[in-house]
Amino acid sequence: MVREAIGEYFQAQKAASEPAYKAELAEERRKREQLERRLNDLAQETERARQRAEEAERSSAIRTELQKLGVAKVDLAFRAVKDDVVRNEQGRLVVRDSSGEIEVRDYLARFVQENPELLPARVTGGAGASINQRPNLASAQIDLDSIRPGMDPAELDRVRKEISRLAQSGA
Repeated sequence: MVREAIGEYFQAQKAASEPAYKAELAEERRKREQLERRLNDLAQETERARQRAEEAERSSAIRTELQKLGVAKVDLAFRAVKDDVVRNEQGRLVVRDSSGEIEVRDYLARFVQENPELLPARVTGGAGASINQRPNLASAQIDLDSIRPGMDPAELDRVRKEISRLAQSGA
């Protein structure tokens, strides 16, 4: 009888404490799942940030190389070649084509040679006479702020002559 009473007592204690254990277990499971979701979100955000940084570095390297090659329309050239450039297993930027991997520098140099319209316009000089576009020394000495009432008559005459010369030349 004592054994029965003790057995019943333990069963009652177990039954009373079991919902508390279950509730605590459920709470711990919820916390663990929440932390796992947060950890996964952080891992995904880290991966996205790494990809953005890699893309920015790749874009910067391509643009810098295009500028070194003297390309005037860097944005246009960049848009044309950006999809061809990839990172190989060693981490270098390369272009893959039918002949294998080509260094970005070599590929861009070839691309610029094939597309000379991306380079600045050439200055065409000739053997003929050129027009002198340098200002006359006298005009360089005239300061508009120095023209004022009561100025020296010789200086005023020089300013008037320069103004009439400029008006006659059409400048």
